[in-house]
Amino acid sequence: MTIHIGAKPDQIAETVLMPGDPYRAKWAAETFLKDVELVNEVRGMLGFTGTWNGNRVTIQGSGMGMPSLSIYANELLKDYGAKTLIRIGSCGAMQPYVGIRDVIIAMTSSTLSTPSLGFFKELNYAPCADWSLLRAAVNAAEAKGTKTHVGGIYSADVFYDERPDLNEQMMRHGILGVEMEAAELYTLAARFNARALAVLTVSDHLITGEALPSEDRERSFGEMVEIALEAAFT
Repeated sequence: MTIHIGAKPDQIAETVLMPGDPYRAKWAAETFLKDVELVNEVRGMLGFTGTWNGNRVTIQGSGMGMPSLSIYANELLKDYGAKTLIRIGSCGAMQPYVGIRDVIIAMTSSTLSTPSLGFFKELNYAPCADWSLLRAAVNAAEAKGTKTHVGGIYSADVFYDERPDLNEQMMRHGILGVEMEAAELYTLAARFNARALAVLTVSDHLITGEALPSEDRERSFGEMVEIALEAAFT
C-alpha cells in the first residue's frame, strides 16, 4: 500500500480507468465489471478491481485537478506497476459544433501549468495521448456510432476561470473542450513509459451555457466507459 492507495500490490490491475469522482468509479465498476472488489477507500477516494471480458481492470478515482490526479497516477505507475491509464471524465465544450453528451477523445492537452512544470523549466512540453489507445478508442467510438470529436483539449488549473480572453484564443485555435487533469496524466505516462488517454463526455458548453445536472454527470456516461475499455484491450 502507499500513502493514498490502500490496496495490496496484486489488487491493482495493469489497466486503470481514472474518473475524477470516486462515486463515478463505484458506478462504473458496478455497471461494467464482474467480480468487483473494493481495493481502496483511503480519504474516500474509492478504487475497485474486477474483470471486463476476462481482462483485469481497476477503476480508481483521481479527485479534481492535476495536483490530485498526479498523486494517484504517480503511485499507480511507480508503486503498483500500472501500464495503461485512461481518464474517463466530463468536460466543457469550446466549439459550437461540439454538443452536450458528445465524446471527445483528447489527442493533446494544452495547459498554463501542471505539477510537472518544474521538470521542464523553460521548455513548453507538449503532452499527448498514446497513439495505439487513441486509434483504438476512435475505432470503438465509430463502431458504436457515438458522436465523437478528436483533437486538442485544454487542462485548466482552476475551475472558476476568469480569463475570457484566453478562452477566446483557445476557441480560435480549435481547442475542443476544457477539463482539469489530462495534461498531467499524459506527462506522467510519458515519464514512466506507460500509455495514457483521456476519453471525455461533454457535460456543459462554454458558448451556449447548456449543462447536465450533477446526477447525470455521475451516471449517464456509459458510452465513454465502454469506449475506454474497448480501447484498452484492443
